[in-house]
Amino acid sequence: MYPNSVLPDAAKPVLLVVDDDQMIRTLLAESLGMHGYQVETATNARDMDAVLARRSVSLILLDVMMPGEDGLSVCRRLAGVGAPPVVLLSALGDEPDRILGLEIGASHYLSKPCSPREILATVRAALRAREIQDAGESRSFGFLGWRVDFAAHELLDPEGTLIDLTDGEFAVLRVFVERPRRVLARDALLEAARGPDTEAFDRAIDVQVSRLRRKLRSRGDEIIRTIRNEGYFFVPRVARQ
Repeated sequence: MYPNSVLPDAAKPVLLVVDDDQMIRTLLAESLGMHGYQVETATNARDMDAVLARRSVSLILLDVMMPGEDGLSVCRRLAGVGAPPVVLLSALGDEPDRILGLEIGASHYLSKPCSPREILATVRAALRAREIQDAGESRSFGFLGWRVDFAAHELLDPEGTLIDLTDGEFAVLRVFVERPRRVLARDALLEAARGPDTEAFDRAIDVQVSRLRRKLRSRGDEIIRTIRNEGYFFVPRVARQ
């Protein structure tokens, strides 16, 4: 068991700080990095989407008042199956503002200015809550009549027939199901799919997706849509079962 401060990078939770203030991004990245977290940063919603497309994130620290799409809008569209917890940071600290943030899906709402120590405590609390939630919830999901059970490592078709998947295909399907209806970069899928049956180059993902489409009996982009020069998009709505 590693102490938190010396966890290998692959085992460290990944935090994403989204704020248009460079000083805040730098301060939080340095502070949270010192406590055993990997930290990505983004200046706006568009940059945040680019980070989420290439890697999985454990938690998002999100500024409310940003140019372009604001934090409340971002939080609202992120809410759903597979979304990481969101901690909102805002200079708007009145009770109605805090209530609104929590009602649209944020796990916590912190009023600026807040200390790095308070932010660290909130991050830890949000991650603990997500771990407890995940442990107590079913790991079974459904889409278009299909059912995938992560605990049992099973994919069942709409008639209840078990579909045989390789470890790599199942890993790619898991990323799609946990992050539906967003563009996923090939790098993020490749990282998830690495295994004994997966070649370590970009085209390997195209092969895995092609095989997965065939096993899902999908014609072209019906279930997994190709986004040119960007990656793939899982089309169906996904529901926890």
